[in-house]
Amino acid sequence: MGVVNVTPDSFSDGGLYAMTESAICHAARLIEEGAGMLDIGGESTRPGSDSVSAAEELRRVIPVVQALASRDIPISVDTSKPEVMLAAIQAGAVMINDVNALRARGALEVVAAGNVAVCLMHMQGEPHNMQTNPRYRDDVVTDVKDFLRLRLYAAQAAGISLERLVIDPGFGFGKTLEHNLELLRHLGRFIDMGVPILAGLSRKSILGKITGNDVGDRVHASVAAALLAVDRGAKILRVHDVKATRDAVAVYNAVNINL
Repeated sequence: MGVVNVTPDSFSDGGLYAMTESAICHAARLIEEGAGMLDIGGESTRPGSDSVSAAEELRRVIPVVQALASRDIPISVDTSKPEVMLAAIQAGAVMINDVNALRARGALEVVAAGNVAVCLMHMQGEPHNMQTNPRYRDDVVTDVKDFLRLRLYAAQAAGISLERLVIDPGFGFGKTLEHNLELLRHLGRFIDMGVPILAGLSRKSILGKITGNDVGDRVHASVAAALLAVDRGAKILRVHDVKATRDAVAVYNAVNINL
């Protein structure tokens, strides 16, 4: 899953693709590099970020979704707003990627009626405050898993079949460095939930804390983290550096194909 941030304040690319045409060109390049799906986002969810209006998010996202969907490129839209979800589905998106796990009023109903896939992510707090002293009741893996299990139940109760559901433990969303490392170490504990696991570790601050590298110099660390996630059961990798990740996964698969 290649990342296309149509935002002026993204942590990873500093708004390089905030204009529609530049976002479309970037998306085409990610497809050429081997992305199987694109994740389009019009609102930054980096730590400390503020929300934008639905109208502004729609203005940023929908033209990009329409342009890419018309080329038969599978599109996911990264949003927590039901009105944006609805417009994105109508524009051709086949998946909703919600950091809020469909907790906004009306979100479950929109996705259920839209007959698209959805990724339910764990986030403690909200983007503007999620990194302010995050704490967990028991161990972080148990707490995150319990939350995601409840959201899976809620989604199914709303009419979203298990086959349409994906889970994401939310690396970097209300977690300390040790919380993130624990989640990655024990990612395999999420396999028995019966749905694909999405891992989004690409260029995140956890990698900067480990390596000391700035966000633009985290490709190698991102690829290493992606392979660790695959080894522990991740089926979808949300990444900025598609070719580097694809190449590494190809080697991993070649070695492990008959194991």
